[in-house]
Amino acid sequence: MMSSPNLQTQGIEDFLAQDEKKDLLRLLTAGSVDDGKSTLIGRLLNDSKRLYDDQLAALVRDSKRVGNAGEEIDYALLLDGLKAEREQGITIDVAYRYFSTSKRKFIIADTPGHEQYTRNMVTGASTAHLAIILIDARKGVITQTKRHSFIISLLGIKHVIVAVNKMDIVDYEQSIFESIKADYLNFTTRLNIPDIQFVPLSALKGDNVVNMSKNMSWYQGGTIMSLLESISTSADRNFVDFRFPIQMVSRPNLDFRGFAGRIASGVIRTGEEVVALPSGKKSRIRSIQSMGKSVDYAFPPQSIMMTLEDEIDLSRGDMLVRKNNQPRVGRHFEAMLVWMDEVDLDLNQQFILKHTTNKVKARIDTIRYGIDVNTLQRSETDTFELNQIGRVVLTTSRPLLVDSYEKNRQTGSFILIDPLTHNTAGVGMIIDRVNTEHLPSTITHANESKVDRSNISVEERESQLNQKAKTYWITGLHASGKNEIAHNLERHLFDKGKTVVVLNGSILRSGLNRELGFDKADRDENLRRVAEMAKLLNDQGLIVIAVFISPDRDTRTQVREIIGPNRYKEILIDTPLTICEQRDSAGLFQQASEGKLKYFPGVDIPYEKGTADLALPDPDQVDISSLI
Repeated sequence: MMSSPNLQTQGIEDFLAQDEKKDLLRLLTAGSVDDGKSTLIGRLLNDSKRLYDDQLAALVRDSKRVGNAGEEIDYALLLDGLKAEREQGITIDVAYRYFSTSKRKFIIADTPGHEQYTRNMVTGASTAHLAIILIDARKGVITQTKRHSFIISLLGIKHVIVAVNKMDIVDYEQSIFESIKADYLNFTTRLNIPDIQFVPLSALKGDNVVNMSKNMSWYQGGTIMSLLESISTSADRNFVDFRFPIQMVSRPNLDFRGFAGRIASGVIRTGEEVVALPSGKKSRIRSIQSMGKSVDYAFPPQSIMMTLEDEIDLSRGDMLVRKNNQPRVGRHFEAMLVWMDEVDLDLNQQFILKHTTNKVKARIDTIRYGIDVNTLQRSETDTFELNQIGRVVLTTSRPLLVDSYEKNRQTGSFILIDPLTHNTAGVGMIIDRVNTEHLPSTITHANESKVDRSNISVEERESQLNQKAKTYWITGLHASGKNEIAHNLERHLFDKGKTVVVLNGSILRSGLNRELGFDKADRDENLRRVAEMAKLLNDQGLIVIAVFISPDRDTRTQVREIIGPNRYKEILIDTPLTICEQRDSAGLFQQASEGKLKYFPGVDIPYEKGTADLALPDPDQVDISSLI
């Protein structure tokens, strides 16, 4: 009598241990409105004996009251939980259901079929390993079929089951099934979906859902359930490239310092050497803890706590990788973007970009093209509307550690957040790092939004200060003598009673623009900010002296446009390169010629002349008053 509880407890523990070892398959259903997605999942749960008696009784009762299946049980009611869904007979939100069999555990996402809710479908597909696309046998391959297949391909789902539903309505005709199969394969030749299976079925009647249909003896493939239990997705995970984004640093006491997070990809073992990014410091794995237990190795998508043999300064957003297998580091990326905001994309807007455990400011520099997901045709556009998809170029305020989405879904994906509303504005899949030479060079944007105007005019400010607002833009090679002339000019104007401000690279890059590098895109952004600041100061009646190499002719022309031609005077310090090299006490020309510095004007990128209002070939003998 006393052994029974122990045996019962032991049986439960064995069951739980066995269940924990089962593989988990995340899948979604997609298709057009009324193709039978919710009905298929309901039938799948019922025929696999995964419904409790009270659930089944409630389903029978609701089918009679609000069902849309006539005398049959309306299995869609198991998932259509929203009042609006039941009233309209459609899926609006993403409904998740969990169940398991003796072979596998499943999480099913029933996604909306209506075009209006494409963004909800993207949400459900973002973590899926497999997709079931339903096609109404009466309608065949339609626009929504193509739309959902394109999104599935875009999101990197490699396994698709095409379920040709409602075969009972077309008398289980094989020729109809084969025709739909041929049409679908013809469309998907342009997509990246390596594994496609086709199943003819009737979700309402239960044909080929869990049990083989007696009405379609001509079909010799597996049922939906048998395919779900047998399709292997282990090869889809990236076990090669170790990526461990730090989510939290744990310091419960002075003797313990652990790094918590979820392994994005790769397998790691204790004793292995790792590199901390972005610092580049090296160490070895001292210990790994998973679920409160010490383990010898860990793999994705496990959440773990890791300790290192060396004291390394790491924080949220940093990443541990292997020495000879590192992600790309950069601020400029090309990506496929799905726009999810009801407000259209504005290229002048700044966003918060969330990538792994990092949050940075970001902007969209340009839209390469938009895609008609129904025809896969590309088109030029300067904005995205809700649910629109296209290819864009982004720049972030700080470098990110990324892989291409095709290689690594975790480190290759991101979301854009509107900083004002905190809505998810878009989701993106990184394609590649962008060559900065191919980035757009325009630093001026037509902004027609209303600008708040002061009650004090520029003329009134100039009158009170007894000066005309102006920007002296002093340009030339490094060590050409620009700063000396600028400070002499500043002293000359100050002594005459003028109010003047000097802006130069050391001032701006130590504060406002400290996150910017020196490639073309960052240099252009640096000068755009300088030009806008100079314009703002001029609007206050002040005189500005801006000292910047600004080697690109077109960029200086755009700076002139921002500040205003009547206020802008460009002064070129045209000191020969050989003299600049002799004056270069910091040795920057030497470092650039040795390849230690990149994007250095006069060495690996040219300095372009041709826009100056005044050129000074000999800056040592300049009459400052002649510059005014």
